[in-house]
Amino acid sequence: MRNLILLAALFTIVSSIVACSEAAGPTVTAGSPTEAYQNLYNAVKSKNTDAIRATMTKVTQEFVKNAAAKSNKTEAEVYTNGLTASTFAETMPEVRDERINENFGAVEVWNARDKRWEDLPFMKEDGQWKLAVGEAFAGSYKSPGVGRARKEAEAANVMRGNTMIPGATPNPNIDEKVVEVPKLPNANTANVSNKPVPQK
Repeated sequence: MRNLILLAALFTIVSSIVACSEAAGPTVTAGSPTEAYQNLYNAVKSKNTDAIRATMTKVTQEFVKNAAAKSNKTEAEVYTNGLTASTFAETMPEVRDERINENFGAVEVWNARDKRWEDLPFMKEDGQWKLAVGEAFAGSYKSPGVGRARKEAEAANVMRGNTMIPGATPNPNIDEKVVEVPKLPNANTANVSNKPVPQK
């Protein structure tokens, strides 16, 4: 009889622990930013909002709450693609260039829809790597270093003779005006050019 009472008490305690852990949401183990992204992708594909939320930092979860309120959407709708277009891929996209500096990490993930590499931010929180989009927007995320895609773009720019500033896009709205350089009244003007000088 005494053993039966102890067994019933033990069963009640174990049931309480399991119920509490389920109420807190699923736990996700991620020992690296790459593994954290894989968890995120799998959670998005399973359409499990709680699992998607579990792959993100607390600040990012707050960011989602605010984004949902401002856009008149539910949090589940904001979580749908895991805050990255790379999860639209039918199969796990290529993940490369994992960089870690203390509690900050990043990986580049191929975004097939936009045909570009996305550099995704991650942070270590409660011993696990999690997506840190909220920190990136808040300015509290510190990049662990320049990503491979940017390095490649800068190297290509150098090969072209630095014709473009990295990250800059041409602005078609700039109207170039031509200004004439006035002739100087001095007799030593033999080396002065009278060619128009473009100005922006």
